[in-house]
Amino acid sequence: MKIRVMKTKISIAVLSLLSTFFLQAQQTKGIVGNTNWLANWTNFKPASLEYSEASNIIAGTIDKDTKLLKRNTYQLVGVVYVTNNAVLTIEPGTVIRGDDKSCGTLVITNGSKIIAEGLETDPIVFTSNKEKADRKPGDWGGIIIMGKAPINNLGGLHTLPFDLEPVLNHYGGQDPEDNSGILKFVRIEFSGRKLSALKELNGLSLAGVGRKTVLNNIQISFSNDDSFECYGGDLNMSNLISYRTTDDDFDFTQGAQINISNSIAIRHPFSSDISGSRCFEVDSYDKIGNTDMTKKMTKINASNITLVNLEENNQGLVRESLHIRENTYFNMTNSIIAGFSPFALLESNVGSTPENLSKITFKNLIVNSCNGGITSESSSNDSSIQSYYNKPESGISYTRIKNSDLFIMPNIKVNPDFRANVNNTIAIGN
Repeated sequence: MKIRVMKTKISIAVLSLLSTFFLQAQQTKGIVGNTNWLANWTNFKPASLEYSEASNIIAGTIDKDTKLLKRNTYQLVGVVYVTNNAVLTIEPGTVIRGDDKSCGTLVITNGSKIIAEGLETDPIVFTSNKEKADRKPGDWGGIIIMGKAPINNLGGLHTLPFDLEPVLNHYGGQDPEDNSGILKFVRIEFSGRKLSALKELNGLSLAGVGRKTVLNNIQISFSNDDSFECYGGDLNMSNLISYRTTDDDFDFTQGAQINISNSIAIRHPFSSDISGSRCFEVDSYDKIGNTDMTKKMTKINASNITLVNLEENNQGLVRESLHIRENTYFNMTNSIIAGFSPFALLESNVGSTPENLSKITFKNLIVNSCNGGITSESSSNDSSIQSYYNKPESGISYTRIKNSDLFIMPNIKVNPDFRANVNNTIAIGN
């Protein structure tokens, strides 16, 4: 009897492992996971959630190791700098509310660290200090992390355009392994204050941040500018969510060397900037004259990415999902892009020669309900570009099916699950 029970348990374990293996094998495109990793710790309706009133104020400078506790709710007042190589540790479940009047902003300066390691069952939340009915994008500043990893600006150092304290506003260096801490199971809501027409804070600004920094399971919702922006640096990032940002979801510049995987941008057609908002904005510099061309240009490896516009008819302000500028390297594989117009736009300076186009690669993609494929700002390049990319070996499938058929549960009003529908042979790559 004991032998039979043991055999039964072993058989169940083997079947479980096999089912997990086949599920992973099937979900080859878009975000993946044995379970819906968007569940439990995320919130797609943060304006309806009641947070406790702040019991503690955070202001000024943190120049020694400090710990924020779950039992308290904190109000972030003004620009708060973590300096002097101090470590700011935040307990799982802690809520920090950014002050609207003073544009509460958290800045982790060069050499300091943030350890914000939440749990799937107890995430750390940065949000607005306003009442539920009054919350909106740009209620407070956001989180800024500055490190010592390389950038491609002349001199190897630079400052952020956010009116920060000059002596503390610097990033860049020679250490790609630099460690600025951990952000894990963290939500950032209603950030991205516009300081002026040309100065806009992001949900999370990563400036010269090195690859020993841990960045995964981060949701940024209702940012009034970019959700995630990387200014140089060298990072591995995964399980990121950008939801209803006003500007770009993921912005990379200044020679950023980034591996981003298993991440999703969910756009709403009327939550976009009229200047042009994309899921991915990729460039190597703002001005070539400020750039050391002997340094690395921006290089992005994006795998198992899902980019989706919730309006399937391409209405509103949403345009292309990707905008890629000259002298950048971009590689996207095993991904799903749905509902944009067009799928990707290349800067006219990229041109149409194989030498330039070989820096930008697409492999094993579903491009669904997009008005146009890979195009150029200069229409004269389009035929050569399409000829270059529209080859069977690229594995790009252009489809027109409903999001409800493409994804398991693409409904934000319930518990969304944007993994590929395994019952759809196109979605799983069969």
